Amino acid sequence: MDEKYKGRKIFQRIYWELIQAAQYRGYITYQEIAQMMGLPLSGNYMGKELGYILGEISQEEHLRGRPMLSALAVGSNGLPGKGFFVLAKSLGYHYENTTKEKRSFWEEMKKKVYRTWQREIKQ
Repeated sequence: MDEKYKGRKIFQRIYWELIQAAQYRGYITYQEIAQMMGLPLSGNYMGKELGYILGEISQEEHLRGRPMLSALAVGSNGLPGKGFFVLAKSLGYHYENTTKEKRSFWEEMKKKVYRTWQREIKQ
């Protein structure tokens, strides 16, 4: 994947937002990311640009031996889009191409992301 956003401020901002979502065991919607990027809140252009930035972020995480941070980016239906699963396959993750298996893979990936970025409570 070509690097379109890596090294830009918006890349760091979205990366940080995803890390914060992970630390609080939450998520961020595609529409929220689009708004931060100044993109339309729906449509093909939005989907394409989100695919680029989320792909670059997950590739960066993969290179660092961490799970796909983009697992925390979801559509208005609360689920990741098709691009998430295409990216997962391209990064070498394996799962059956059924709705049940995809959902299971995504749920496991979210758990791994949450564990990776969990906040330590100081006492």
